[in-house]
Amino acid sequence: MCYLSSDEIKDGQVVLPLVPLTREGLEQWKKLASPSWIRWVEGSGFRASPGQLCGIPGADGSPELWLTGTEDAGFLYRLAAAAAGLPQGAYRLDCDWPAEERVQASLGWGLATYRFDRYKADNKPRPVLVLETDVDSEVRSLLRAQRLVRDLVNTPTEHMGPPQLAAAVSEQADAFEAASACVTGEDLLTRNFPAIHAVGRASTQEPRLLELNWGTGDFPLLVLVGKGVCFDTGGLDLKNAAGMLLMKKDMGGAAHALALARLVMEHRLPVRLKLLIPAVENAVAGNAYRPGDVIPTRKGLTVEIGNTDAEGRVVLSDALAYACESAPDLVIDFATLTGAARIALGADLPALFSNREDVAHGIMNAGDQVEDPLWIMPLYQPYRKQIESPIADLNNTGKTSYGGCITAALFLEYFVEPETPWVHIDTFAWNQGDRPGRPQGGEALGLRAVFRYLQSRYTG
Repeated sequence: MCYLSSDEIKDGQVVLPLVPLTREGLEQWKKLASPSWIRWVEGSGFRASPGQLCGIPGADGSPELWLTGTEDAGFLYRLAAAAAGLPQGAYRLDCDWPAEERVQASLGWGLATYRFDRYKADNKPRPVLVLETDVDSEVRSLLRAQRLVRDLVNTPTEHMGPPQLAAAVSEQADAFEAASACVTGEDLLTRNFPAIHAVGRASTQEPRLLELNWGTGDFPLLVLVGKGVCFDTGGLDLKNAAGMLLMKKDMGGAAHALALARLVMEHRLPVRLKLLIPAVENAVAGNAYRPGDVIPTRKGLTVEIGNTDAEGRVVLSDALAYACESAPDLVIDFATLTGAARIALGADLPALFSNREDVAHGIMNAGDQVEDPLWIMPLYQPYRKQIESPIADLNNTGKTSYGGCITAALFLEYFVEPETPWVHIDTFAWNQGDRPGRPQGGEALGLRAVFRYLQSRYTG
């Protein structure tokens, strides 16, 4: 528990004010503070440095007020260091921030208290933040979604393979009275999802296409697609040990799409929602698909396999083609697709591609509003030559490594109908090192930005 609602405070429970201050704000605070408080703060060496804490004692010697130093930019992680450093107890924000800023800061508090404790108990008592009524439900909803991404990505493939990912989809469907379905194994061939089957057929855990449907009536159809490669060995083009170490996170796109679906359903956006997750393990066995193979796809295009380690775009091809068959209003896919996107933009900034410029800018602007940044990358059409094949309609890898995230997006674009607005987000889904509010491990990058855009698009 990291939050309390105002009505959950028990009689007699102590709730201490928590005052966030920048260095400039500290000087303003001193103008209104009592002389004894000023002497205490100055004597303690408190300078409102980011993350610095200062408890001001009352008459009985125990703190009656806490000050925390914060950055003077952004609000999301302003309380993150305090959440990690304050002693056990209940705290209430004492500041004049508007609701939007309090949502951000309160969410950052919750993100800072996150621990993945499935395999290692963590019973350390932590402080809790009292949420005001005007931000309570929104903060909790956003935190649940972001925790869902983190939990799914952090779970090793032993306990998060295609069957467990299917169970996670069913759990969210049941929670919001949605319908879920699963096409498994050889049924993928009879139902015309041959690319998904080809990538996942070598695993002892059968490949599958997971589907969730929610909403009725004449609302516009929103389709979310997530890459669900639960582990990626690289296939016959085997990764080395270092390259394989984090491949439990290769279903990070699926985690994002599922968490976004949860937000859409929980907030009851006026849409019909379809979630599609091709869930596979890219394994090595005698029946694994091979470099040089030509595989069919749902759309009828043939794909020459230039590299079996470029499997994510192959499984997404069938899902995107299926997504477009229902004349959707918008299709959005999330995928941990390329190392090239990380080389271009680093670990924290997902690459955003779209065949609609207004949609791309709408999402990027929404990300700026909620401190969840993305960066627009081009669907540069001359690079299509890089994925041409002499024996098939296209190749799943480019002729060079240059522009790798662009050629991957161009490959996906082949399977999207031109009249369908489409967004592709190449995200890392991982924090490489511990920072306040961002522990090492699974992370939602781009989730809140897209949800804010969807709120604007469908509710105004």
